[in-house]
Amino acid sequence: MSLNVEILHSKSLKPVVTVQVGSSANVLDVKKAIQAQKSYLYPDRIMLRLEATGKPLKDEEKVSGNVKLYFKDLGPQVGWTTVFLTEYAGPLVIYLIFYLRPAFIYGSRSVKYQDVTNLACACWVFHYAKRLLETIFVHRFSHATMPIRNIFKNSFYYWGFAAFVAYFNNHPLYTPAAFGSLQIYIGFFGFLFNELGNLSIHLALRDLRPAGSKVRKIPFPTSNPFTFLFNFVSCPNYTYEIGSWIFFSIMTQSLPAFLFTLAGGYQMVIWALGKHRNYRREFEKYPRGRKAIFPFLL
Repeated sequence: MSLNVEILHSKSLKPVVTVQVGSSANVLDVKKAIQAQKSYLYPDRIMLRLEATGKPLKDEEKVSGNVKLYFKDLGPQVGWTTVFLTEYAGPLVIYLIFYLRPAFIYGSRSVKYQDVTNLACACWVFHYAKRLLETIFVHRFSHATMPIRNIFKNSFYYWGFAAFVAYFNNHPLYTPAAFGSLQIYIGFFGFLFNELGNLSIHLALRDLRPAGSKVRKIPFPTSNPFTFLFNFVSCPNYTYEIGSWIFFSIMTQSLPAFLFTLAGGYQMVIWALGKHRNYRREFEKYPRGRKAIFPFLL
């Protein structure tokens, strides 16, 4: 027995295509049937809903009876891994160009870097090398792709700020921290602490989702002490990430670094609030005392 599924455009409500699928078909099967008739519409590019403005259907949801589904074209897609590798490789390479080739940037052949300049470069490289390795070996994505336009938008942000921060941090006229070594080392060790915390949270989140699945569970602290923040916030990875850049900015006493921290922090707050809402909506027993990103505050 087969089912007839009529696909309508979610905006114009005009028919797009009618497909036939088996009686036990799920949403992914419908997407594949659409692709069979319109080859450019591969499954990751298709969003289907039961109502024109309703909630997107998950691939594993079953299709029951002869139904109408509403279609949205998400546009050309690119894999999350490709996006992350592009986003994070750029800042690493760009910063190193400013650090290793000052004559090319500033026209000065001999630049004797101060200790804080060397530490700042080490911290920057460590952070983005960590991100690249996490992308390859740690992260498990609930969605396989994202719109290809995002790779340009995100890369412009990361690459642009990398050049902005690197230009001033490696400049021959760079002025180090006003409070000397104490300020530098507070910033340095604070940065390392938060980087380890961020990595610990990413590992804990990875262990919640079996490889190759889209399973979502409530995250709780593990035996790793850095994960204690799960007692207070839904997205401690963002809490630690913001902490890293606050301490990096303290260490370098650099206005571009502070601006980078503010811009990134604002975006992470938005992401955290969205994920926090999703957790509370999806899990009836989600801990009500948790905030989104800042303990007891937000």
